[in-house]
Amino acid sequence: MRARVLLAVLIACSVAATAAAETVVVDGQLRLASSGVPHPHRSQTMHQVEQRFGTPEKRYAAVGRPPITRWDYPDFSVFFEYNRVVHAVVHAPSAH
Repeated sequence: MRARVLLAVLIACSVAATAAAETVVVDGQLRLASSGVPHPHRSQTMHQVEQRFGTPEKRYAAVGRPPITRWDYPDFSVFFEYNRVVHAVVHAPSAH
């Protein structure tokens, strides 16, 4: 179930993403929002991401085939297939 949800999110993000926009979910709907948050780009390696952005706050174990791994940083999450970035999702600003 988790792998299917993750796959659906990755597909939706890859279809809707552009160079200057990030996908966000607002009230259960997928939307595009401008973002100036620096984040990794497709095809960077895990090593390159860690060198540029430091150690992630949380690492999730790989799931599915091909294995998809998630790293969480304060402002974004990165999804890897094997050891390459397939997508980075910028977190919505907190309501505080």
